[in-house]
Amino acid sequence: MMRLLRYGPSLVFLRTSNVEDGEEFLSNVFGIQKLSVDDAWNQSNELQTLAFVTPVEEWKTILNLKRGTFLVKMRCDSFLKELLNSKAPFDRVNLGPHIIILRIPGDIEKAFSFIKKRYNAFETSFARGVNEGEERDTLLLVTDKKINAPLNLRELKGSFIINEDFIHVYRTLRLDLPVLMYKTLPEGWKEITIRIYDTNKRYEENIERLLLVLEDLDLGFVVSEGWDWDYPRPFMRIRVYKVKLITWEDPLRIKFLLKGLEYRGYNRFADIDVFSEGKKISWTSISREYNSKFELSKAAREELESFLSEDARKKLHAIEAKLLEKQAPQDEL
Repeated sequence: MMRLLRYGPSLVFLRTSNVEDGEEFLSNVFGIQKLSVDDAWNQSNELQTLAFVTPVEEWKTILNLKRGTFLVKMRCDSFLKELLNSKAPFDRVNLGPHIIILRIPGDIEKAFSFIKKRYNAFETSFARGVNEGEERDTLLLVTDKKINAPLNLRELKGSFIINEDFIHVYRTLRLDLPVLMYKTLPEGWKEITIRIYDTNKRYEENIERLLLVLEDLDLGFVVSEGWDWDYPRPFMRIRVYKVKLITWEDPLRIKFLLKGLEYRGYNRFADIDVFSEGKKISWTSISREYNSKFELSKAAREELESFLSEDARKKLHAIEAKLLEKQAPQDEL
């Protein structure tokens, strides 16, 4: 849940005396087509490979935007193994700087100041960073967006070249994250509690739906979960499932998105309550222009699904199909 640090794709420069033959080889052997650098990056994920086919006389890792690149959805070492075993028509291989992606949800400028001083980093752009950096360097890319999915180049807030091995930089950054978060999030973290209640006792599916959304949207760290009791009315006790979340997101925002999990169309799956600082957030506090819980839930569902990844959306619908099979008559809204 909530990733703040990950690796980017590897940059591999394949030198050949015949660029056209080299590109045709990659297309045939790996079943891929050449893409623009922007498109390839925007589709790439952690530990995949961007392969650039260049003339043999080139020695430096120059990013030629006009030439394009190949996105290979394999680790760099596996990709190079396949090239070696396939007797690929390349004379030499060079590697670009290793990429690390850092998510900063708070004050970006404070983060930049910390990075420059702490790591002796030089601010640059993505393209210049590739051109200026070499195999022994680290290209640190900073964003405020979630990083558990491909990241668009437009979502980068800054780029830094660090003249240190990427493993050392990654380990140091990982240790520095609490300090970095403290400096860039002056208001600190928020602790919220989410409670699920289902009159039909379909807790397994409802818990799975909740955790799926929390993880895919990168909404926070789940620090504990388990069964608890709620008292909706005097002398009435009901069993609920409780999830405690540490987050930097606005609790009202989380309440709105999770309202979209209560209903799908006219089908109600569960009651999902959100508590912040020990107080329950009422649906009226997020209702805006909506006149009923149903209208609010419908709008929340539409927004929720628009942010989910395609895989997460498919999984959510599959789980809900199981819930509908178990559906019992629901109370009126």
